Amino acid sequence: MPDSPTVGRRERKKAATRQAIADAALELFLEHGFEQASVRDIAERADVSTTTLFAHFPSKEALVFDREAEVEAALTAAVRERPKDQSVVEALRAHALKSWVPIASDPRLHQLTALVDQTPALREYAERMWMRHAGTLSTVIAEELGREADDLACSALARFVLEVPTLAKGRHDPRSTVETVFDLLIHGWQSQHDSGDAVTGSRKSCHIELDRP
Repeated sequence: MPDSPTVGRRERKKAATRQAIADAALELFLEHGFEQASVRDIAERADVSTTTLFAHFPSKEALVFDREAEVEAALTAAVRERPKDQSVVEALRAHALKSWVPIASDPRLHQLTALVDQTPALREYAERMWMRHAGTLSTVIAEELGREADDLACSALARFVLEVPTLAKGRHDPRSTVETVFDLLIHGWQSQHDSGDAVTGSRKSCHIELDRP
């Protein structure tokens, strides 16, 4: 008999432990501040050893961004597993509407954002994480479209898309914000607002065309 049920239980237990540690960390960070809450305090609240904690998270900063790997995997899947008739940009729009809009409405987001903004170590970690996500997404887009790995348009699109959560944060209607940003990416600034601008020629539109080759 295959041992997949046992493996399944083991993985579920591992995931539950990881989530308990992350939840305990966030609670303590919000209660006392990032610097004031120690790794030992977090381990005690999660009822694990510090060794177990570091087996799940490589650093104290990583405790705040516990879904980092999931976020990157979801971005990659959104592009690679999109329907054959769907463009890369539309696939990323669909992903943003499904995954990011609900988060933008989460009341805890304001607290988490404030925690990161007030903590230099967390700001630096978040910036490095953002760049890693941008690099990964850019590479995947380029691969899917048959472009060079360092294709400028693919890099620009990846960075624009990763700014969407920040733009949607705190907006009265996050869904409308996401739609507006992706409309700009797909159709360009000119079609939205700037038809009367004095700028002429190709400079008048910020249109990015990224579709299937």
